[in-house]
Amino acid sequence: MLFKTAYAFGLRRNETRMLDTPDFGRNPEGAEFGEFGICYVRHGKAKKGSPPKRRSVLTVWEWSAEILDQWTSEVRPAMRHAEGPALWPSERGRRVGLQRLDSRFAAYRDDLGLDPVLDFHSLRRSYVTHLIEDGMDPLFVQQQAGHDHASTTSIYTCVSSDFRTRTLRRALDATIEAALKPARSAR
Repeated sequence: MLFKTAYAFGLRRNETRMLDTPDFGRNPEGAEFGEFGICYVRHGKAKKGSPPKRRSVLTVWEWSAEILDQWTSEVRPAMRHAEGPALWPSERGRRVGLQRLDSRFAAYRDDLGLDPVLDFHSLRRSYVTHLIEDGMDPLFVQQQAGHDHASTTSIYTCVSSDFRTRTLRRALDATIEAALKPARSAR
């Protein structure tokens, strides 16, 4: 569920690791997500000499809230260190470690026969790409990712050739339709 959450909100490895149970809240515009409508990232990537950057990431997919609800209500309470604030306690400590995240991700990736070049950050790149492919506004995607510049977000976007073909087809169809409209009106 940790990896699904990282993907669901486009989180970096440390942002995911440092989530606490109170780091989620209601979004009045997304009541269907319940207590998990907003993820408050407190440990975002910092600039040199600055404190961690904070941001709010809105829940986009319904399944995101469902897995978080299941984790917090069914799975996490049965864990040894569930009394602490960490959303992801480990079996040995109060919070899962970065090396453990890397090793688990690599194990899942390898078990699934995925390309060894994939790493935890690939979840974040996929999140950005899928939002763009789903037609989300680029500024919204940039804000969700916590990027100061659109150029940074564009680096993350690796749209499929199928998406590019569909996008081109829509643009061409719109151009053709616009060109035919005056001809139809003249009749």
